[in-house]
Amino acid sequence: MLGDSAGGATLPMTYEIRPAVASDQPFLWQMLYYAAHMDEGGESLESAHGNPLLAPYVEGYGRPGDLGVIAIDAATRANAGAAWIRTMPAGWPLHRFVDAATPELAIAVTPAYVGRGAGTQMIARLMHSAAAIYPAIALSVRSNNPAKALYERMGFATVAEITNRVGSTSFIMRAALARPR
Repeated sequence: MLGDSAGGATLPMTYEIRPAVASDQPFLWQMLYYAAHMDEGGESLESAHGNPLLAPYVEGYGRPGDLGVIAIDAATRANAGAAWIRTMPAGWPLHRFVDAATPELAIAVTPAYVGRGAGTQMIARLMHSAAAIYPAIALSVRSNNPAKALYERMGFATVAEITNRVGSTSFIMRAALARPR
């Protein structure tokens, strides 16, 4: 793990959070690779591009309604992570549990930045921006993923338990968004 630590605990880092744009698609694919835990199974980044269950998260990013952020390490200027939302195609499995107009969140940080505060900052910024457009956002998280606690802290609540694409259990979570005043 990069950076300072104190008493075995890693310290949060300082990030610049900027909007994601269409030209960020290569980095969004990389982050989707981590979000889908493909690195844990030894799969290649290229295999994410060919997976029809993953393509709707990134292909054509930048269309109306797409919102995202990129976290950049303020010290090194390295991309640390990305979080983005978009509405998914008709018949998307999540639509059994949330309204089809509710966008789905995808989020990941690069391994060197896990547990260093990037996820919290990205979700907070994204939820604030999304509230002007959407009444809620949803996500899917594996039952054994420690990020579930982060999502709960950020206001997400479990609405369903499903069997995911690899045969294990995932939770569908939804967060209502407060409209900015």
